Amino acid sequence: MELSGCYTAIVTPFRDGRVDYKALGELVCRQLAAGVTGLVPVGTTGESPTLSVKEHNEVIEFVTREAAGRCQIIAGTGGNSTSEAIELSKFAASIGVTATLQVTPYYNKPTPEGLYRHFSAVAEASGIPAVLYNVPGRSGREIPVETIARLASHPLMAAVKEAGGSVDRVSQICNVCDITVLSGDDSLTLPMMAVGASGVISVASNIFPADIVELTKLALAGDFAGALAVHRRLYSLFTDLFIESNPIPVKAAMADMGLIAEEYRLPLCEMAPANRQRLRATIAKLGGH
Repeated sequence: MELSGCYTAIVTPFRDGRVDYKALGELVCRQLAAGVTGLVPVGTTGESPTLSVKEHNEVIEFVTREAAGRCQIIAGTGGNSTSEAIELSKFAASIGVTATLQVTPYYNKPTPEGLYRHFSAVAEASGIPAVLYNVPGRSGREIPVETIARLASHPLMAAVKEAGGSVDRVSQICNVCDITVLSGDDSLTLPMMAVGASGVISVASNIFPADIVELTKLALAGDFAGALAVHRRLYSLFTDLFIESNPIPVKAAMADMGLIAEEYRLPLCEMAPANRQRLRATIAKLGGH
């Protein structure tokens, strides 16, 4: 299975305390029209920590149904409990997703051996490919490169999403094993692809999907000068989408653009006014409205 290009870590819109499926359906259509390779429902950007298990499964099923085979679906089904991750992943497999996204177990801080056993158990129980998700800033635990190399020999380990802020790690991974790497940081998509990554799981593509599709296509084609032009144009957006915890800024921007209602679930809340104005100015400069 090939994973490459632009995958949108799609937001979960809320309205009046519930998932807004009408808005979510419109977001899926917008992404498909822009030509994304895939969608990633219920990741960090999809506010997985505050969805109930029922909502979690329903959002994945809805996005998969709406996409109707027109793009790949990488379902966020990870957790810090292996049994919970297995339960979520088996459901996702039953509705025909392409792969699952498995975040590093957080808070309980497993050893490298524990990480290996966790990821292996989840993939084997679901029977479908898994994308490892290295995000130490949120999980408190990095997946060691040696552990990724060990997991790379497993037939169900499809890729690793690198969101640790290190381009050097991509080089290290590509140097020791054969596994697809996807950037997990919009601002590092181009440099990561320059050293071997195959694409991005993007937050920014919620707002400007066609631009991120273009950036990844140019980089995959070896046109790094063209990709750099897109990167430079969007760099202020890549920065300002993370001036507060994701997905607060991206949902604020999408609300300003009329794509979703601006609604979060505690402990997430609205942006500070000064940060909101900065983000609005950036979006306006890029032609968002």
